[in-house]
Amino acid sequence: MTRTVIGSKSRTVTIGFDEPFVVIGERINPTGRRLLAEEMKAGNYDRVVADALAQVEAGARVLDVNAGIPLADEPKILADCIRLLQSVTDVPLCIDSSIVEALEAGLAAYQGKAILNSVTGEEERLERVLPLVKKYGCAVIAISNDETGISQDVDVRFAVAKRIVERARDHGIPAADVVVDPLVMPIGAINDAGRQVLALVRRLREELGVNTTCGASNLSFGLPNRNGLNAAFIGMAIGAGMTSAITNPLHAELMQAVRGADVVMGHDPQCMAWMRHYREPPPEGGETRGRRSNRRNRAPA
Repeated sequence: MTRTVIGSKSRTVTIGFDEPFVVIGERINPTGRRLLAEEMKAGNYDRVVADALAQVEAGARVLDVNAGIPLADEPKILADCIRLLQSVTDVPLCIDSSIVEALEAGLAAYQGKAILNSVTGEEERLERVLPLVKKYGCAVIAISNDETGISQDVDVRFAVAKRIVERARDHGIPAADVVVDPLVMPIGAINDAGRQVLALVRRLREELGVNTTCGASNLSFGLPNRNGLNAAFIGMAIGAGMTSAITNPLHAELMQAVRGADVVMGHDPQCMAWMRHYREPPPEGGETRGRRSNRRNRAPA
């Protein structure tokens, strides 16, 4: 079984076929969040820390960190955020940028084995990002698109993923350190987008033997009740073999779907995680009265 092991200074997280599903918290991202972008650009990271702690409390086991702010010093901001986050939480981080210099700045600041987001099948990106992955010994998310764009043909997306895994191997990077994103498209625009990604996840697991991830909320873009649809999708994706996702753990419906799927897939031994989160507490004083009653009614030895 393929296992992708990442870690901070003091904690490791394993992404794997026989492991509990890994939620990668998506909230530390200024895209579409004007106030957060302004604060990060000004060097105010209070909201970054609050978002990080809230996501970990809600069940995120890894945090995605993105500092993509127009006209800002992205490498510096990303590195500053990583240092700060590693001082307040011990969960591993996913270093997220489209700018290679920012990725390297983040990796240089990170203590542990990060996961990098991301490399694509574009030749220039492969030749710039894969050497960084090898140099810093991190894992990497491989996105199934290349110079031709995002294909709606599952075979083409699979071929792109396979090529990235092979090129990574040429750089001395094992397949276990490549987590493939099969690309979840908006189902409101592409009606069979869900079937496409589920079929691709199965092939990536069975034929390439790699772990997978995705931006789970992309599926519901433009539709009402996005949280309900995302929760339905994540359960089906886990059933198809997906092993992680970049998503928002603050949505209770989504986390319930993740935990429920872990139970069904046998990834929650004795259902302990499920019971820990959802078992109703006994009525006040009820448990004590029950114990006393049992003692009174116990047969003599």
